[in-house]
Amino acid sequence: MTYVIASTCIDVKDGACQDVCPVECIYEGGRMMYIQPDECIDCGLCLSVCPVEAIYAEEDLPASERAFGSANAEFFGPAITGWGSPGGADARHISARDHPLVAARPGSPAPHDK
Repeated sequence: MTYVIASTCIDVKDGACQDVCPVECIYEGGRMMYIQPDECIDCGLCLSVCPVEAIYAEEDLPASERAFGSANAEFFGPAITGWGSPGGADARHISARDHPLVAARPGSPAPHDK
């Protein structure tokens, strides 16, 4: 099991989840945060602090949010950031890019990568 960040994080990016994550597996994209599934240790701390209830255990994702399971994993792949499993969020691993599912949502588009 891994945790997944879903749609209510879009354009919020509160960051409390990053602050409590003991393995730093939550990374910042342009419009939302993403959990690197290979780095997540399933502790659930992020779930307990998210002010917009955007984090779910993968098997508990509502049907309307299921695509975010793939979106979180694909964010780290070659088509978006190419980071793979960076080993911990840091200043080098912040992106202005988002998964196409997120980028296509109405709201504030992210600026182009720096």
